Formats: sequence, structure tokens, C-alpha cells
Amino acid sequence: MIGNEFYKNQFFGFDVNLSRKRTNYYWIISLIVLSIAIHSCDNKSAETTKTTQSTKVDVSITEKFVVINEARDSLSLEYIKEHYGIEAKKPVIEPKIIVIHWTAVDNFEGSYNTFISPYLTKNRKDISRGGSVNVCAHFLVDLDGKIFQLLPLPYFARHVIGLNYYAIGIENVGGFKKELTEQQLESNEKLVRYLIEKYPDIKYVIGHNEYRLFENTPFFLEKDPDYRNTKIDPGEKFIKALRKKLVDLYGKSRLEPLNTILKNKGGKSEETEDR
Repeated sequence: MIGNEFYKNQFFGFDVNLSRKRTNYYWIISLIVLSIAIHSCDNKSAETTKTTQSTKVDVSITEKFVVINEARDSLSLEYIKEHYGIEAKKPVIEPKIIVIHWTAVDNFEGSYNTFISPYLTKNRKDISRGGSVNVCAHFLVDLDGKIFQLLPLPYFARHVIGLNYYAIGIENVGGFKKELTEQQLESNEKLVRYLIEKYPDIKYVIGHNEYRLFENTPFFLEKDPDYRNTKIDPGEKFIKALRKKLVDLYGKSRLEPLNTILKNKGGKSEETEDR
């Protein structure tokens, strides 16, 4: 019987053991291909492009969230408690201000990688005393004007001393060797218009360089009087150009010029170029 089976297999050039091995190889290869396909789908789902429509503006936003986990939640809540004296249950904000930044990194990948971890990197010794939660913003605008959303709203982001509890952050790639572009300016305008329609309580659009104007106002919650820094981003040219594009929103009970902050503080009423 064994001889007949052997003869039959050899006659037709067919080795049963070899066939079984090949079948196993096919299964292994199939599983590898399937795994790659699933991983590819996961990567695509992590970066989703959507067009957000409103009654006044259409803006295309690509969701490319940073790491959002229990560590980021816990570190954010710790920051809110230590710096603002607020016992929050969730790391969320009450949007009333939009702060415009530049990353000072001249490419998207480097800018994005700065924000992706929940933990502050070791090279940020200038703000390490403020806590371990990493800096981040809600949006990142590339040099070509493409808008990426890094955090879901109204999730907390650490991007501006004293104002984080009320501020949505918009970062722009560049600002060091590469100047911010016209495409970025146009995207910032669209994004700001979308955000102030989504959150009617937003009254101020400021540059990161202007945040200290809000000291001694109800918006500035920082408890440590020595925790401050000096900022120049996104540059006077860019923030003035953005305000010029938003000129129709000032004086219509939508956006307030910065001189109202000075008046409320009892300071000198200067003519700021909000318009």
C-alpha cells in the first residue's frame, strides 16, 4: 500500500509532504499580507481629512491627533490644578481666546513630532518648572496652508502661559529660517472664522507675543508670579495681516480689539492695529 502511494505520488511528480509545507507557507504569507493591510488601514484612519461646513466658511481640516491617553489626561489635570487652582474632572477648556503661534521648526514632520508625546521633552528647560505635560496646540498649519487638527476640541493644550484654560492654540510651521506664508495666512483666517462661529464666547485673537497684555485680567489664571517668558511669535507682520483679514468681525460684538484690554486694566489706551 505504501509502495503504491509512493509510486502514485512520484509518477505524477507530486510530493504530499512538500504540498503540505507549501500550504503552510501560503497561510503564513497570507497572514502577513493581511496584517500589513490592516496596519495600513489603521494609519489611514489616524489621519482623516474632512471639510467642515458652516453657514459662513468652509475649511478643510485633516485630523492627525497626537498621543491622547491617560498620561496626557493626568498631566493636564495636574497642570490645571497647580497653575490655575482649578479642580477639574476632565482636561477641557472654555474657549474665549485664540492664540496664534509659529513652531520655529521649518518642516511639518519636525513640528508635529514636537507635540506628539504627552511628556515635555528634556530640551524645554525654559518651561520645565511649569510641569511635565508637553506643549501642544489644537491646530497645526503647514507651509502650504494645509490645516491639521492635533487635539479634539475642547481638550486642554499647554501653549500659552496663564491663558491655556481659555485659549485655543493655532501653530504655524516655520518662523525661524522660513517665513510664514500667504497660504498659512489664508488658512488661519478661515480657521479663526470657523472657530469663532463654533464658540461664540471667543472675543480675542492674539499673537503669542501679546499674551502678557492679559495679565491682571480675569482671563489670566497663572498663580506663579515668576512663571513668565517673552515670546515673539507669530511675528508682528503676520498677526497684523491676520487682523486685517478679520476686520469685518471687529466692532460687531464678535471680536474685541486689544485696546479694550488696556482700558479694562486702567492702562494707557493705545491705538492697536487690530483693524
